[in-house]
Amino acid sequence: MTSELIDELAAEAETGYDVAALRRRGGRRPLGSAPGDVVPVRLDPDLRAALAARADADHTNASDIIRQALRAWLDVA
Repeated sequence: MTSELIDELAAEAETGYDVAALRRRGGRRPLGSAPGDVVPVRLDPDLRAALAARADADHTNASDIIRQALRAWLDVA
């Protein structure tokens, strides 16, 4: 950070910002027809390790692996 940059940022702030442009838009995308519910599940250490390993191998996260497994097991699209 230089004094010039600080002066530029201060001048920009003094002129004001468009609040609508600053407002965060979006968020998490719906997983289906509506926002998803959080369902806490207890996993033993071995199962948790296997889940983490599979998520790493598939370059995804634990939630995606769990959703894929439930869809396949419950035969839901």
